[in-house]
Amino acid sequence: MTTADRDAQPGFWSTTRIAVLVVVIGFACNFVARGVVDTYLVFMLPLEREFGWRHSDLTQVYSAYLITLGVMSPLTGAILDGWGPHLSYLAGVALMAGAMLLASQTSAMWQLYLAIGVMCGMASSLMGMVPAAALIGRWFDRQMSVGVALAYAGFGSGMLLVVPLAQAGIDAFGWRETYGIMFMCLLAMVPLLLLLPWSRIAVGAPGNPRARAPAQRSNAARTGETHAQWTVRSAIGTLEFWLLVQAFFFTAVAAYLTSVQVIAFLIDRGYPPLDAALAFGIAGMLSICGVMMSGWAMVRFGVRRATVVSFVGTFIGIAGLCFFAFWPHAGWVLLYMLAFGTSQGARGPVISALNARIFARGKVSSIYGLIFMIMSFGSAFGAWLSGVLHDLTGDYTAAFIVACFAVFLAAAPFVVTRRLVEARELPPPSIRS
Repeated sequence: MTTADRDAQPGFWSTTRIAVLVVVIGFACNFVARGVVDTYLVFMLPLEREFGWRHSDLTQVYSAYLITLGVMSPLTGAILDGWGPHLSYLAGVALMAGAMLLASQTSAMWQLYLAIGVMCGMASSLMGMVPAAALIGRWFDRQMSVGVALAYAGFGSGMLLVVPLAQAGIDAFGWRETYGIMFMCLLAMVPLLLLLPWSRIAVGAPGNPRARAPAQRSNAARTGETHAQWTVRSAIGTLEFWLLVQAFFFTAVAAYLTSVQVIAFLIDRGYPPLDAALAFGIAGMLSICGVMMSGWAMVRFGVRRATVVSFVGTFIGIAGLCFFAFWPHAGWVLLYMLAFGTSQGARGPVISALNARIFARGKVSSIYGLIFMIMSFGSAFGAWLSGVLHDLTGDYTAAFIVACFAVFLAAAPFVVTRRLVEARELPPPSIRS
């Protein structure tokens, strides 16, 4: 499982237990971050009704969240590399709790931008996949892609459980009260995180090459020695970096052109609000299967087959929504849930694992943070464009059609070149005197 054979460490926290704990932390924090933030999609209609705000204006709040998430990602990587995971995760949970408290007092649009757009964006970065992928890379070697996939499964689980629960809370108590309940739940997470063995978690498994890089940087800082390693500056000079960026960016564009509008689209076509939220949640639940299968398929069938199959599923799911717009049959919604859901999130573990493999001897967290930032800009662009296309056409179908084209651009790095599908660890650039 891990790179170490020494499972019997002194005390309760053995190498195996720490490795499992790292995956559990990644899963749980992704569950909370994605689930809580995506509840905004069911808060949009109550906010629109109460304040008379335009749907496109409310959509821009979600775009602001995605931009903040992206901008914060390199900083999160730097925090993890420089100060450790405890600061990243604790600050993330505290920020998200504060965001829910502020959102419950909303009376003007700027408060939503601050709470959901800025604070949730910062929190989701600090407790999301940037720290999770880096820590899993330090504790897993051959099964790293499976560990990353397990952490990614928290996204789908959060969408499945938290979003419908938020809709039920809105129906039963009101939107302000539901935000207040979410604040209390997040506040309860802080003492739990304080009890974790962060000093052991930060070190990594003995013998893991990705665990050696942080240790080498720490030793170099004490002794003044210089080691050749990948930095953000050197990584952006490689074709592999930009192929990872292209795949992740256009995947995000396609996903957010679709997912931001699904609930409103289904309600507009006559679905009850709770059923629409449930359909969204089921698609999120099925993403757990897709994420888990992607880690296994990457090992079993190779990167190209695993990713191309997932892109085909995404395309079919979005096409199902397009057909539903013209032929409103429940079968098309089922096709969307099955195809889009099982493919949703499947590229994330692949990109994370490839980044950790290619730039193993270097600042993996900071490099992945930059990739994640650019991906988040793609998410923000997709969410923004979906609102613009809705305002221009008065319908949601145009966004789904554009999303289908974005899928082809996302799949191209795995089809037209072998630089990613046959990726190996790149030797870091030589040190110039």
